[in-house]
Amino acid sequence: MALNYIWVAFFLIAFLIALFKLIFLGDTEIFKTIVEGLFDSSKVAVMDIALPLAGVMTFFLGLLNIGEKAGAINFLARIIGPFFNKLFPEVPKNHPANGQMIMNFSANMLGLDNAATPFGLKAMQSLQELNPQKDTASNAQIMFLVLHTSGLTIIPLGIMAQRAILGAKDPSDIFIPCLIGTYVATVFSMFIVALRQRINLFNSLVMGWLGGITAFLVLALWYLSSLPKEEIEQVSKVVGNVTLFVIIVAFLLGALRKKVDIFDAFIEGAKGGFETSVRIIPYLVGMLVAIGALRNSGAMAYIVDGMKYVIGLTGVNTDFTDALPVALMRPLSGSASRALMIDAMKEFGPDSFVGRLSCIFQGAADTTFYIVALYFGSVGIKKTRYAIVAGLIADLAGVIAGIALGYFFFH
Repeated sequence: MALNYIWVAFFLIAFLIALFKLIFLGDTEIFKTIVEGLFDSSKVAVMDIALPLAGVMTFFLGLLNIGEKAGAINFLARIIGPFFNKLFPEVPKNHPANGQMIMNFSANMLGLDNAATPFGLKAMQSLQELNPQKDTASNAQIMFLVLHTSGLTIIPLGIMAQRAILGAKDPSDIFIPCLIGTYVATVFSMFIVALRQRINLFNSLVMGWLGGITAFLVLALWYLSSLPKEEIEQVSKVVGNVTLFVIIVAFLLGALRKKVDIFDAFIEGAKGGFETSVRIIPYLVGMLVAIGALRNSGAMAYIVDGMKYVIGLTGVNTDFTDALPVALMRPLSGSASRALMIDAMKEFGPDSFVGRLSCIFQGAADTTFYIVALYFGSVGIKKTRYAIVAGLIADLAGVIAGIALGYFFFH
């Protein structure tokens, strides 16, 4: 029901704002802008997202099927199993979903979005097989989705590249704040969902894993912070792409060792790629069209101005509010928030406080509504329970952390 109310609210708010502009401001083009945006958003959902995803899905689902038959997924599940058993008590030990989820998280951390999506969709399908209520999100599916929406990425390469294009003096100066912000969002989302699901995370196993991951990230940051910007980007590209190709080769060699009929296994798994891409089209169209209507009506600008006014009344420094459009748009649309980030850097300068804070907001979370539509839509989940609320709370944690980090590093 939460998704129903949110979806209707997007259209209703857009309509009321547009009606206000037409009657009181004489804006005769506003409804034309919104309606044209509906068609553009529909086209983007199908032509720019769903259909291009089909090819990537086809390849990686075929590869995953080879990995499963070679035993690679079960091997990953055994390694990560003890930790994931605490986070996902509904998922049996050594279940393939454990390996698929860790591959999704690993690809996200390395910035390999194209690889992360097929792994994540396959993991969601595996979790759906364990779900007793097929139209309702299970606890495990919610935990996985909310962790995914926290958007943990080690190096925000795309953001740094955009800063370089716009002439930033040091394009990589935001990567540490971005990493800290997204890590805070990830850990916070883990604990908020665990609290809701009554999962006790305060034990030696979970704390040991979190401590180890934290130590690894600190060491990685320490090493990367000593490198010039060009070398950071080079290390990111090499590590990310080498890791992905190593996984591909390892799956193939493992399949050869197990004497798997490799190409038939690939074809068997790949058949689901196009089917999954087609299945998610209605969900993507519905969500992106609603988001486009809200954005094109100007409602987002009014919300930001209202927040700036209210915050100003408290006497708190309001310098950060000029970057809030990125924070507010990020859960709704990755492309729209990226455009707002670029606009902020163009208007205020890439090395300004607002320009840098916009980048931190972009890197500290992920597109919650898009991910909900994509992942739950791929398995026919209609009742999302508290997944959206938990995801938005995690996004809020990332925003608050981003503001604090922005003031700490750059103000």
